[in-house]
Amino acid sequence: MIQEFKAFLLKGNVMDLAVGIIIGAAFTAIVNSLVGDLINPIIGLILGGINFSDMFVDLSGTNPASLAAAKESGAAVFAYGAFITALINFIIIGWVVFMLVKFMNRLVPPKPAEHAAPAGPSEVELLKDILAALKK
Repeated sequence: MIQEFKAFLLKGNVMDLAVGIIIGAAFTAIVNSLVGDLINPIIGLILGGINFSDMFVDLSGTNPASLAAAKESGAAVFAYGAFITALINFIIIGWVVFMLVKFMNRLVPPKPAEHAAPAGPSEVELLKDILAALKK
């Protein structure tokens, strides 16, 4: 079992996946910073100073002053601002992955079209030829 596990870990696909996950985690941190520190403030400025990160609806009736205060007190809140931020993150990550795949497709040369070998005679034609040969 240990040998099988070692063989599994050393397969190229597993190592590629591990590298992809590590790079993906680092990329997620960059996108989160891009959205939280650059895009959301610009959108907030355009929309009149709205701060997405502090947008919430209090469900507990305690009327906390901020989302941080609500979370600290354990109050039930509907933090739709965090959802908006996550949605923006998703759109940006999706766009970047799309552009990356598009770029990689340009780098990889297209595979030459495979030409099928000419089809030989069908079984029926072969049987007809055999029958004709037997009749002679």
